[in-house]
Amino acid sequence: MDLFRIAMHDEETVECLQSLLEEQVNADLHRSARESSLPLVQFVKEKEAVRCTAQLPQFQLKADGPFLYKSAAGAVAEYVISHMEPGLLSSIIRKKYQGNPSMDAVVIEKYCHDLLHGKEWEGLGHRFQEADRARRKGKIADEIEKYLEVETELNLSGLLTFRLRSYRKELTEIVEYALDEYVLDKQYQEFISLLKYFVQLQESKVPLVHLVHKGGHDFMLYNESFQTLEPKPPSDRIVAEMLETEMNIEDMVISSLISVSPKQIMIHTRNPDMQVIRTIETIFDNRVKICVKCPSCSSTLDEVVQP
Repeated sequence: MDLFRIAMHDEETVECLQSLLEEQVNADLHRSARESSLPLVQFVKEKEAVRCTAQLPQFQLKADGPFLYKSAAGAVAEYVISHMEPGLLSSIIRKKYQGNPSMDAVVIEKYCHDLLHGKEWEGLGHRFQEADRARRKGKIADEIEKYLEVETELNLSGLLTFRLRSYRKELTEIVEYALDEYVLDKQYQEFISLLKYFVQLQESKVPLVHLVHKGGHDFMLYNESFQTLEPKPPSDRIVAEMLETEMNIEDMVISSLISVSPKQIMIHTRNPDMQVIRTIETIFDNRVKICVKCPSCSSTLDEVVQP
């Protein structure tokens, strides 16, 4: 007896959906089965669909149906998240920004991927990323379960278009947020390029400064004799205004370095991959050297670096 059929437009991944259904549904139904250890349903792969048939007489619709629909909905939702979501995001991006040559669709797709797969959760742990994925999957599964309880033919493309509007709306919001991040990053990179150009034109005022990373976004600036430096604002008014309006507060150390205008910068840090340090390397280029432990600074680092 046929129970339902799931139609797709991607023939290459039919087997993947079939595998997800078999793995999740059979496991859940066997846990709920009363006595029989025989399979209760079978999933048959077609050209562009997967058909679910009941194995009679062991399958009983009244008793086993609710477990089947809930489990199948979870498997289909997993398929949507894993295999259809990237294509949905790509489609939204291309429709929304079609004809705009300034928008790099591939880059925006990467921003979306980073947002959905953990970059925004750095420092918070993977459980936040996993919880967000589970939430999206649950939203899809709930709609599919309700549909399968009353319908026997499920078209995935139609489902996404007409039944999962809130999910598509959420993906659209993610695309818009990713675009904002893309534009801000692009503006920031242009700003960094201008600073680099200015630094290249600037005459050196001191031969060497030591920049000691205390931890977090705290830095201490010393001259070549390891005496504290108190930098003044950059003398160039335009650069000073740029720094005041554009730089993040944690990056204000760059303003100090520009005002001092050293010929060489020695950065003493235990975290050389920190973003602000990479930015300093980008702006000052071959003037920068990184030290993680040298005789002249190890005692200073040990005193000021926060555990």
